[in-house]
Amino acid sequence: MTLYDLKPRFQALLRPLLKRLFRAGVTANQVTLAALIASVAIGVLLFFFPRPALFLILPIFLFIRMALNAIDGLLAREYNQKSKLGALLNETGDVISDAALYLPFALLPGATQWLVLLAVLLSILTEFCGVLAQTIGASRRYDGPMGKSDRALIFGAYALAIFIWPVCMEWSWILFSLVSVLLAWTCLNRCRRALAEVNS
Repeated sequence: MTLYDLKPRFQALLRPLLKRLFRAGVTANQVTLAALIASVAIGVLLFFFPRPALFLILPIFLFIRMALNAIDGLLAREYNQKSKLGALLNETGDVISDAALYLPFALLPGATQWLVLLAVLLSILTEFCGVLAQTIGASRRYDGPMGKSDRALIFGAYALAIFIWPVCMEWSWILFSLVSVLLAWTCLNRCRRALAEVNS
């Protein structure tokens, strides 16, 4: 089970806002682009100013980003806004946003930079494996244990922890080692279950 399994409940909470946005003429692609631009802007800020105090921005924004990701999907599905451009924006936007938001961890004091880079690369690979499933006739895979929402929870919690207790940065290598293992497991799960789906 991953946080992705809780997505329907989260979406239900967003429906009142969803209706207002639709009535205001907001489109799914606009929401996707807004999330991407905001992610890159925050990533650039943290990259050039990698101060523990500023990382409080991250858990707040990651929650907002999850809401925006849910909203663009709902707008696309429920208000007939699905498009090939939207699919491309959604998939590429998630990968770029993850890289922008998580790479700044490598610049914090005491960070093991290669482990942070490994975690970011494996994050990208999980999404690649999820999309790759469609090329063999399976559905887009969202299997865990370290999907997009799970990463947001883990890294958001870590950002909050280093804001409150900066000494936590000394143990970041443990976190990024564990996350990397879980990400590799996620890649294997998505590929294995995609094959099982097409062979069933």
